[in-house]
Amino acid sequence: STLAVISINACWIGYDTDENSAATLAEADIQFQIAENLFCFYFTGEVLIRFIAFKRKFDCLKDHWFKFDFVLVFFMVLETWIIPIMLSGSGGGGLSNLSILRLLRLLRLSRMARLMRSVPELVTLIKGMAAAARSVISTLALLIILLYVFGIIFKQQVGSISEEHQAIMRIDGLCQSI
Repeated sequence: STLAVISINACWIGYDTDENSAATLAEADIQFQIAENLFCFYFTGEVLIRFIAFKRKFDCLKDHWFKFDFVLVFFMVLETWIIPIMLSGSGGGGLSNLSILRLLRLLRLSRMARLMRSVPELVTLIKGMAAAARSVISTLALLIILLYVFGIIFKQQVGSISEEHQAIMRIDGLCQSI
């Protein structure tokens, strides 16, 4: 069920990015506020339940997925609950320019990395693309070198033609010659 909520949250972030123009959550329409609070409750509850499930609480620091999720939930709680309280108490003073927090929302999309744990085919695809990246980059470098070499050859050939032919090669000269 958590993977479903993560997928729904990723879709919601896309919708929120397109439709929500408010700088802060407090200024957003009610549906954006409700959705953000629901996601924040769910993910906070999930992290708390996972923390409680550790027999030795200190072992949570050894679990990299837990640390990753904790940092994401921390920023989510900060953006959804703590910053609006600070803004309402201070009247918006020095915290009014919070556009960086909208970028922090995009960090939540990194939760989609959890899908790799549950769908091993994705890991296989990513490893294949990483292995192919070297060949693709080598091909790109070769094409850039060839383009550069033929660009120089073309320029030298164009430089040796008469001025009349050069005028035709330009767009305005081509239109006049027609």
